[in-house]
Amino acid sequence: VQLVESGGGSVQAGGSLRLSCAASGYTYSSYCMGWFRQAPGKEREGVAAIDSDGSTSYADSVKGRFTVSQDSAKNSLYLQMNSLKPEDTAVYYCAAAYYCGGQVRYWGQGTQVTVS
Repeated sequence: VQLVESGGGSVQAGGSLRLSCAASGYTYSSYCMGWFRQAPGKEREGVAAIDSDGSTSYADSVKGRFTVSQDSAKNSLYLQMNSLKPEDTAVYYCAAAYYCGGQVRYWGQGTQVTVS
């Protein structure tokens, strides 16, 4: 099983980034997919999730700015991040769980997002 993130980088406050996660080695459509992030010195936190039926959920801190989507045909997950703030700086992880809110079964390696 592999979850490979891409699209991280450095951006100025107010800018945008789009993260991608390519999944392989398991039945993608059977899982709830999500994004987590971990800032230096802080615990990892959930950012957004999308279920197999397309329903989405977001952390309050990113509502209205971030959009999670997926392309099941490509086994791919995306996170469009707009109006980025310095407090969004973190390593962002792609994750797969049997159901949304459940224990994560698979993690990606993470991609750094830095907002200055």
